[in-house]
Amino acid sequence: MAQSIKSRFEDAKERYAQIGVDAEKALAALEAFKISMHCWQGDDVTGFDHDGPLTGGIQTTGNYPGKARTPDELMQDADKAFSLIGGKHKLNLHACYAVFPGGRHDRDVIEPRDFGAWIDYAKGRGLGLDFNPTFFSHEKSERGSISNADPSLRAFWVEHGKASIRVSQAMAEATGQPCVCDFWAPDGLKDEPADRIGPRRRYMESMDLVLKEPHDPQKVFVALESKVFGIGVEAYTVGSSEFTVAYAASRGIVPLLDNGHYHPLEYVSDKIPSLLLFFDKIALHVTRGVRWDSDHVLRLNDEVKDIANEIVRCGMDRVFAGTDYFDASINRVAAWALGMRNFQKAMLLALLTPHDELRALQDEARFTELFARQEALKMMPVGDVWEMFCEKTGVPGEEAWLGEALAYERDVLLKRV
Repeated sequence: MAQSIKSRFEDAKERYAQIGVDAEKALAALEAFKISMHCWQGDDVTGFDHDGPLTGGIQTTGNYPGKARTPDELMQDADKAFSLIGGKHKLNLHACYAVFPGGRHDRDVIEPRDFGAWIDYAKGRGLGLDFNPTFFSHEKSERGSISNADPSLRAFWVEHGKASIRVSQAMAEATGQPCVCDFWAPDGLKDEPADRIGPRRRYMESMDLVLKEPHDPQKVFVALESKVFGIGVEAYTVGSSEFTVAYAASRGIVPLLDNGHYHPLEYVSDKIPSLLLFFDKIALHVTRGVRWDSDHVLRLNDEVKDIANEIVRCGMDRVFAGTDYFDASINRVAAWALGMRNFQKAMLLALLTPHDELRALQDEARFTELFARQEALKMMPVGDVWEMFCEKTGVPGEEAWLGEALAYERDVLLKRV
């Protein structure tokens, strides 16, 4: 006769107690850890404020049926995804997802009321909100946005940045949760630049103007995100890692690290403890780059597990964590759930690790024991603890969640024509 989830968990809890880990405490910490789920997985980064193509060096591939076409459909799909993910989280929005109550207007004059539908959505479900200015997929971003050499175009994007801070402030006040306002611009050049410092100086000066917009720094955490390259800007990206981190440090804002935005052998997990020596908080977009930044759905791979370990070791309250990927080749709701659940599994593994003991082994140069203990942890019954997490948070376990996602596909997604 098969053991119940509770019985299997009690056995697992006893085994973890033998190595000095409190599994109940780990479950509570995991349930309290908020992940900001990106809205753009549900509609392939299309948004609702324009009719043009996706631009800015990013690309969604695939044509799986059931893409959300309206705000209501996107909210419905997000609801289904959240029903498969344990805990209460946040929803991350781009400015291009405005739902204009009185007709469209341009990005330099967006207002909090343009996101009132999303604010109501979050408040009704106890979710937090994060926000991103959208510096791509717009006719005025064809030759760059916030670093544009044309002063009038640059001014347009500065106003968009200021408006985005106002929207973020309204979101934080409405939900009672801090809002990360993340600035990422795809500005760059396809081929070798004649001037590298000029665009970066303009980016710096533009951001200085944006930051003059009044806001409560305990409610709105302005973040700056880097990138190595994108499609069409392969040779030079204005917002490099060195630029964004130096700017964030000098202006007292938050650096945001996307683990798809670096060289494939450059690990964000290694950057987290370095930056947290100098920043009170950092922000993360967790994704899966394949060779280069390709924004694949998260797997429970070594880098995601290492990122989770550093979050736990360095302080979970010091990291704003979110996901960022878009895959149109598979069921989009399942993609949301897969990535978020895998991030949570990585966090659970980290929370079930006796970090103090392992740290002591390293400090005492007992490397044989450290090696052996790290390997032994891989065989611990984390799966039984995970099933209890699903049970406690009221979401389906590993044998059931996919069936729910596929039933939703059959009953809802495939009926969209």
